[in-house]
Amino acid sequence: MDLLGIEAQLTLSERTRLEQVRSLLQEQIRQQSIEYWNKEAFPADLLRLLADSGLGRMQLDGYSPLLSGLLHAEIARADISLSAVVGIHNELIVGMIDALGTAEQRKTWLSRLGSFQALGAFALTEPEHGSDIAGGLTTTVRRDGDEYVVNGMKRWIGMGTIADFALVWARDERTGEIGAYLVESHRPGYRASKIENKIGLRIMPNADIEFDQVRIPVTNKLPGATGFNAANDLLMRSRAWVGWQAVGALMATSDITRAYAQSREQFGKPLASFQLIQQSLAEIAGHQAACTAMMKQIAAKQERGDLTMADAALVKSTATRLARDSAAQGRALLGGNGVISDGEMAKVFCDLEILYTYEGTYEINSLIVGRALTGIGAFV
Repeated sequence: MDLLGIEAQLTLSERTRLEQVRSLLQEQIRQQSIEYWNKEAFPADLLRLLADSGLGRMQLDGYSPLLSGLLHAEIARADISLSAVVGIHNELIVGMIDALGTAEQRKTWLSRLGSFQALGAFALTEPEHGSDIAGGLTTTVRRDGDEYVVNGMKRWIGMGTIADFALVWARDERTGEIGAYLVESHRPGYRASKIENKIGLRIMPNADIEFDQVRIPVTNKLPGATGFNAANDLLMRSRAWVGWQAVGALMATSDITRAYAQSREQFGKPLASFQLIQQSLAEIAGHQAACTAMMKQIAAKQERGDLTMADAALVKSTATRLARDSAAQGRALLGGNGVISDGEMAKVFCDLEILYTYEGTYEINSLIVGRALTGIGAFV
């Protein structure tokens, strides 16, 4: 339910595109994703549906920031795990090669990535360095003739076990400079193992990756990724995208709770007739409207080119917090049916725990906002 009429601000062709994608996701993805989530299995057949709908090349198709954001929200509305796959693919993989890669790298990979015929992984976080990765990055690279040799460990790398390549952030052993390198997964010394037993984003295969004397040609270095500022710019846009994921999670929470409240009867009346139930529904709708309006302003800032790190941190922390709170209300509203994935609310509830923590934890993003407000940094 679009309470504030945000979709009306799209052009006619954009509204048509949004409705096409929404229909696909609600009819062929939403219910079908549950069993994959239960099994912690990757749904290659569902990814093909997303590819056929052009969602692998959103970053290349020149969508307005508002349409792009609303599409990301619709994917999360159907399944948050798949929204992570599509979002990271577009924002970090396709976007990084397109913006920071060579002409040859773009020619080799972008067409295949755009159709999901190739998959990439964004390899930044390490086993001992998450929030402090900027200063703590330990993965190394050294030049050896016409090759680079990569050594190190990465953790929580989405798609790491099935990707064709990883975009690896590493420190040059000689100069200490940080750069990004395209490391194909078939190369000797590349070892990826799936992280099992996650409580959320169970469809997304996260991995531990080890690079043991992995040799790549010097042409695999991304020339635009000079220093950590390049990573910061990518992460800033990615954090803003997580805000749209939270909007989609709020949309799903509203869909599930309203349908349940209207169909479930207790004490001879629909749940929707009870005041406490209506209060919860109204609060969820309010969180959804507030976050959607906030993200509309972020889309406007992206259109103007003046999005800041503090903006991205604000919407990422705020939207995921409100979505998480709403999912807790939704889970309680469904009672016992709220603790099984078949009822969908438990699935959304668990997935939101991951959104609250990844792409910069809630606490770190809050401190970025605090630094912008006070001029005083609370962490190094």
